[in-house]
Amino acid sequence: MIELEIQALSERREGLLVEVGHFVIENGFTLQRQRLVQDPNGILLTMVVRGPPRKKRALESALGTYERIISFELAPYVEGGQREHFAASRAMPDYVPAAMPKPQPEAETAPVARTGTIATPTAATRTTASAAFDQVAPARLGAAAVPTPVSEAPPEPDLEFILPEPRRAAPAPPPAQPFVELVALEPDQAAIDKVLSKLDTEYPQIMPRLLTLARSVAAGAREPSLRLAGQRMGRWVFEREHAQVGELDLNTAIERIGVPTLRALVEVEQDGGQVHIRNSPLCSEDGHSGCAFFSGLLEAVLEPALASSELTIFPVCCCSYGADDCVLALSD
Repeated sequence: MIELEIQALSERREGLLVEVGHFVIENGFTLQRQRLVQDPNGILLTMVVRGPPRKKRALESALGTYERIISFELAPYVEGGQREHFAASRAMPDYVPAAMPKPQPEAETAPVARTGTIATPTAATRTTASAAFDQVAPARLGAAAVPTPVSEAPPEPDLEFILPEPRRAAPAPPPAQPFVELVALEPDQAAIDKVLSKLDTEYPQIMPRLLTLARSVAAGAREPSLRLAGQRMGRWVFEREHAQVGELDLNTAIERIGVPTLRALVEVEQDGGQVHIRNSPLCSEDGHSGCAFFSGLLEAVLEPALASSELTIFPVCCCSYGADDCVLALSD
């Protein structure tokens, strides 16, 4: 058996985990864990699956033909490693463009005196000629007015260039959170005994005690404790309500025993060999799945009634990782 890590990029998250989970199951793999993360590029899906090495190429081909996946990577899973998602947005440093230099006004060019054979009149000559003209011009022109000399236009002011304010770079999106592998611990027997001590009088109103169990035990013992609590409760329910049932095939056993047992605690629907659990109170949005309890409960309540002695239950998806429902797949 090999463990593979699937990383995929998609545009929409609705039903994505369920549909990709079907590809995983159909190609002989079982789902170990999964995660959905919102990213500016789209929906980042990460799955860790386990199966036969000969089926790797078939799984890769199925993912490559799935139209909802924009791109994906399939690589061996490294236990305890933290591999960043290949399509996660990268944080870019803030960039502020440099201010443009203020243009310098052009220097006025001094007039250049033209050289030639014509003599340049002196200031004294210009004064004498001007006085003579002032005496003669009124007599020759009569009542005609002496034209007023045209004053030169004032020089145009220098243009002021208003530089645009530099744009601030948009804040970088938060990086996708990698997997954090917890160290598995043994079930907390004392906490389980306390939860199930009043099972005879409180069933099926047992969910508040299960929530207390999930919050009170250590993080590494959370799923093992929930699974063992589910197994003990499943055996108790079978002996109380279904001990007289004969041998059944898997789908019949799910319909007649499994679904009614789950329905006493949560809202559930059957889809062939799968059960869809809606709004599970044990599965919070922060990645804390409580599907281990429901898997243990189904395992204990169904195995005594099955003609086959082997029952396999694995989670296809969980609402704590962004799925619409918690889906458990059962096979014998």
